[in-house]
Amino acid sequence: MRILLVEDTLDVGEAISRRFETIGHTVDWQTDGRAAADILDFTEYDLVILDVMLPGMDGFSILKRLRDNGSAVPVLVLTARSEIDDRVGALDLGADDYLVKPFDFRELEARARVLMRRRAGGEATNVIVCGDVLLDRSQRSVKVGNREVPLKRREMTLLEILASRPGRVFSKDQLLDQLFGFDEPAGPNAIELYVGRLRKKLEGAKARIVTVRGVGYQLVSDAED
Repeated sequence: MRILLVEDTLDVGEAISRRFETIGHTVDWQTDGRAAADILDFTEYDLVILDVMLPGMDGFSILKRLRDNGSAVPVLVLTARSEIDDRVGALDLGADDYLVKPFDFRELEARARVLMRRRAGGEATNVIVCGDVLLDRSQRSVKVGNREVPLKRREMTLLEILASRPGRVFSKDQLLDQLFGFDEPAGPNAIELYVGRLRKKLEGAKARIVTVRGVGYQLVSDAED
């Protein structure tokens, strides 16, 4: 989904951004704590990955400000501090999870998947099923029945958004926010393009992307008709 990464160590930030973008997520990366806190005042994210030691404003202060403002966005804290008091402090301030540096990227991805599953409604599995469409978030794979459906990065992300809440109507603006970051300008026609591509690849499935005129798009299964 759409992730805000706040990390001032350049090689770590580049590696995390590249890793999540490769598997289909949109990542906005900030190296300054104050700038990140300001962005969080007006932008919604599905996940915040937050370093502790930052210029401008430290991660604990950003986290406290987020929770004081009533934001429930999942926050995964990255810290080089392994002391129990620091970890307890992060959790008490409202962090949903933490990871001590250095870490394995596979564990970071797995923890992020858990937090985003909770955000999407608390599913206990990485597998989403709608009709005969099966999406495995950990493997980044899609099947229609027994047929493998190859999807490009943003097609996969679009399907994941729609399939995580079947029947819910998503507006073009909501989809744009989750598919494209600050540095990736795109207009409403981009959503129509990706919806069209995804519809073609899901032809014959027992789930369809429906256009709700003037509102947006939803994924429905034939069983819901």
